[in-house]
Amino acid sequence: MEPEDLDRDPMLQLGEWLEAARAAGEPMPEAMCVATSSRDGEPSARYVLLRGRDQGVVFFTDYGSAKAKDLEDNPRAAAVLRWQLPVHRQVRLSGTVAKTTAEESDRYWSTRPAASRRSAVASYQSTVIESRHDLEAAVAALDDIVPARPERWGGYRILPSTFEFWEEGADRLHDRLRYRREPDGWRVDRLSP
Repeated sequence: MEPEDLDRDPMLQLGEWLEAARAAGEPMPEAMCVATSSRDGEPSARYVLLRGRDQGVVFFTDYGSAKAKDLEDNPRAAAVLRWQLPVHRQVRLSGTVAKTTAEESDRYWSTRPAASRRSAVASYQSTVIESRHDLEAAVAALDDIVPARPERWGGYRILPSTFEFWEEGADRLHDRLRYRREPDGWRVDRLSP
């Protein structure tokens, strides 16, 4: 892999690798591990689903969740996407984070299956619950409706300042190309594996 093999825009390159993984049959290619840290630096990582790509990468969650609290205190995050198909690759990115607009959150909410919407309304993510039965009962109580998006649920956009594209090589001579945002565009450097 050479720098000239990749798109000069890392977001477009991410899209190419994501679509290649999808076309090769990678299960859930949009799975993305997002890492945050609390105000005092305690790290935390979890998988979310990549739900949009524009000037950043977008995911959705409950604004009362542990990740949302981290992002309120420290609005920076890192993310990793990893695929085995068509070849072993990963993309790392990091940058600042901002909430999506209410309109963006509403638009995505409207694409979710009704059952997923009911679950999101009934569940206050990351809070302690008495039992699974209580959670299921709260979802069942919403069975006849398709709820509107609650104010406590919406999206975040990671606005990357760095990307790293990694592809497995023979004998651990992996390819690593890093994009760094500069005032006039993106600088691409090869990193030692």
